[in-house]
Amino acid sequence: MHQVTTPREDQLPLTVTASAGDTALAAEVLELRATNEQLGHALASRAVIDQARGMVMALAPCSTARAWDLLVDVSQHCNVKLRDVAAALVATTTGEALPEQLQRELRRALRRAHAADRR
Repeated sequence: MHQVTTPREDQLPLTVTASAGDTALAAEVLELRATNEQLGHALASRAVIDQARGMVMALAPCSTARAWDLLVDVSQHCNVKLRDVAAALVATTTGEALPEQLQRELRRALRRAHAADRR
């Protein structure tokens, strides 16, 4: 024979609090997973951006800061994310062509940089 008991009044808030705590914990876990994923993407993007920066430094002898500025300039003028500009530039090392729009803007950015250096 089973005995059915009803919860006492003092137990009900504890159950509700545990559920709210579980919900809060689940939300925190989801947020941490999203943050972890974003950081993983950022690390991967950073490596490609650093490779592209090195390529720019070799193409147009300049400092790392100047190479960064050139990549940002190309990104902004083409309205293409910096990581995508960097990936396209790095892909040229495996025989892929740099998109025409990026080629044009990279040439313009290099000319602007050289003109600024001559002043």
